[in-house]
Amino acid sequence: MQDMWKSVKPEVMKKLRESAIIQSAESSNRMEGVEVNKKRLLELVMHHKQPLDRPEEEIAGYRKALDFIHNNYKQISMTPESIKKLHELAQGGLVGDADKWKERNNDIIEIHPNGERIIRFSPVPPEDVQKYIEQLCLGYRDTVANNRIPELVAVAGFVFDFLCIHPFRDGNGRVSRLITLLLLYQNGYEVGRYISLERIVEETKEGYYETLKRSSQNWFDASHDLVPWWNYFIGTIKSAYQELKTRVEMSSPDDTMSSLIRQTALAFITAFSVADICKQHPAIDRELVKKVLASLKSEGLLMLSGKGRGARWKKLP
Repeated sequence: MQDMWKSVKPEVMKKLRESAIIQSAESSNRMEGVEVNKKRLLELVMHHKQPLDRPEEEIAGYRKALDFIHNNYKQISMTPESIKKLHELAQGGLVGDADKWKERNNDIIEIHPNGERIIRFSPVPPEDVQKYIEQLCLGYRDTVANNRIPELVAVAGFVFDFLCIHPFRDGNGRVSRLITLLLLYQNGYEVGRYISLERIVEETKEGYYETLKRSSQNWFDASHDLVPWWNYFIGTIKSAYQELKTRVEMSSPDDTMSSLIRQTALAFITAFSVADICKQHPAIDRELVKKVLASLKSEGLLMLSGKGRGARWKKLP
């Protein structure tokens, strides 16, 4: 499955890479409450336009961090300095604490619908961050060098411990997702180059946060249960490969039909169903129509409402 794209047309893979970069920058920042409109997002991410405000700096910074990983992942060693570098890039490099460990406690707060605020987790205190990060990096490098546990389990464990340490005042979530991409690349898992892992995490963020909550209990005395996190993390990678497989299959023998379905779907002004497209193109397989519509949805071009026979698709602005 790792090499499924080797024989695919270069232009198809180029389109997937561009889509993944856009979605990754958008989703990872949106999970941290940072948003810009779609037009500016494309200008910042794909055309390297100059940022106009703080949210745009963070979007542009995430793109730079992705470029840094894509171009240098083979040479980057997992060290405290590398983590600081990713933070500096992701923060846009323009805030006072970019690439600096936190100076005060940053409890993770859960806010209930009634406004009640509960401390969900208290990370490592500022004075201990350097020590914990050094131990984390040293332990990971030793684990990988000596093949102590499977690669994906080692990567999942590193990302989880990083989140529990929570070494920065802000941007920990974004850096954790960049670290995920970097370590996966270094271990031969390059699916994140073509399918946005950040988007998949955002789409399953309820499960993401709930899993972090469950697995972080008793983390400080090392009696926590990592199984829920492992299942979530590896499940995310599996979902990405399944999506890549679907997209690659759609781009091969059925490329012309897929293009026709895309054109038809995007031409609808009002809501439509799978059956509406099948009526216009009776020779096209219904399952291919569903796959193309699902792809358009993941690209942010269509939305779906309803289920079963009542399901309706609609073009997004």
